[in-house]
Amino acid sequence: MQPSNDRFRAGGGGPGNVPGTDEGQDPEPEDIRYRDPWYDALASGWGDGNGTGAPTAPVPAAHREGAAGPEAGAAAEAYLEVQRSAAFQEVRNRYRRFVMPAVALFLAWYVGYVLTATTAPGLMARPVVGALNVGMLAGLGQFLSTFLLAWAYARHARLRRDRAALELRWDTQELTRGVRGGAS
Repeated sequence: MQPSNDRFRAGGGGPGNVPGTDEGQDPEPEDIRYRDPWYDALASGWGDGNGTGAPTAPVPAAHREGAAGPEAGAAAEAYLEVQRSAAFQEVRNRYRRFVMPAVALFLAWYVGYVLTATTAPGLMARPVVGALNVGMLAGLGQFLSTFLLAWAYARHARLRRDRAALELRWDTQELTRGVRGGAS
């Protein structure tokens, strides 16, 4: 059965097949093409087209079936080894210890603001200074709290997680480099 987006499937007839190949015969690797699902329809006509206005791109060798080989299993095992390590678990725990309470607090503040605005319009309309009322200040507080949360997250990441994450990344690179036989 041909997929709905007309991508090439070996042995399947239809518009996704590469011209010049016989039914059941595998095409040359450089002839395999697929349609880009993220193609912007407003930019039709740009790039190399296939007659439909949508550009096609060659399928990278790493994404073809059976192209991974035994190297992929060893690399996957290297990543799993890093994921099981105490250092990785510590980085993830530090992330969770900051993000979970921060998200809960921010959502509570946002829902509280919306509920107060809808259930107590008299309170929100109470003037504070001149034309500024409680609702306007609370709305501006939403913007301020968003920026403060972004700053706090970046600071937390820089001080508590980045160094350890970079060390894990280095370890992962070293493990996978050994799998690939020293190639980088």
